[in-house]
Amino acid sequence: MKIPNQRIVPKFPTEAEEAEWWYKNREVHGKLLLAAVKSGEAQILTKEKLLARIEASKKQPAPVVALRIPHADLALARKQAEQKGLPYQTYIKSLLHETLVEREKRKAG
Repeated sequence: MKIPNQRIVPKFPTEAEEAEWWYKNREVHGKLLLAAVKSGEAQILTKEKLLARIEASKKQPAPVVALRIPHADLALARKQAEQKGLPYQTYIKSLLHETLVEREKRKAG
């Protein structure tokens, strides 16, 4: 079994610093991406595959969960979501997912 290469992306204090880092390292990351595609580690997502994934996701609706969120937290989430150009519920789901995955990694590591 092939173990995928670990690509470490540092944490950035601002989006501008992150954008600058990606720009400065664009050639390295481009070569890594090309190598991953050639080795089969990464695959090109075709329109057909994307449409199949979208259709599959429609067949399995996510369960509906009601949570009581303090007004201040909800207001902050809405503000941050707006800054990112996302619907606030989508933003909250992504925050929840990222936090759960990160905690699982820490627990396993």
